[in-house]
Amino acid sequence: MDMLLFDLDNTLYDPKRELFSLIDVRINHYMSEVVGIPPAEVDGLRRHYWAEYGVTLQGLIRHYQVDPEDYLDYVHDVDVSSRLDPDAELRQALAQLPQRKAVFTNGSTGHADRVLARLGLSDQFEDIFDIRVANYLPKPFAAPYHRVLERLGMQGKDCTMVEDSVENLKTAKQLGMKTVLVGSGKQPDFVDVRIPKAARIPQALATLHSQPTPDQ
Repeated sequence: MDMLLFDLDNTLYDPKRELFSLIDVRINHYMSEVVGIPPAEVDGLRRHYWAEYGVTLQGLIRHYQVDPEDYLDYVHDVDVSSRLDPDAELRQALAQLPQRKAVFTNGSTGHADRVLARLGLSDQFEDIFDIRVANYLPKPFAAPYHRVLERLGMQGKDCTMVEDSVENLKTAKQLGMKTVLVGSGKQPDFVDVRIPKAARIPQALATLHSQPTPDQ
């Protein structure tokens, strides 16, 4: 049976909810107030770290020797209930699927637990793979994907990745996964199906299953 790997933030809920903006503020505060980086340098460093390492955390670990657990606790200390509501439509869509389901996120398990609880989806996923799965190396680097596949005892061809990030889906496709892009915008060639919101995943899977396999 296929495994469905879902990204968390801006995938299981609409980006217009702007939950991540609360985390952004916490990241800036952590860099200036905890690490001691001058506020005027924070934005530039974050852009550099994102380009170089995929996430701010990796740059802070490498250049400022921050405790990654302290960072994750601090930046995810936000009130998810102020931005999210239970999503009955998504819950119904997930509940009808026979496939196994897991969350694969660059955030923390604690943050994922709070988001899933608020959305009313905690019992819909068998596992959460977070930023710790490959020693804090994030998607779209290949290492966390390999670790997730090892933990699942599966190959890429056994999985479908559901994401709002085309870069993360590109790595998934390179590893043989089927790819579903959540959101609007251009659909790259390596994306198999695009849907406007996660609740349309049953329709996406029906489309995938109707497509010919490479050997057909």
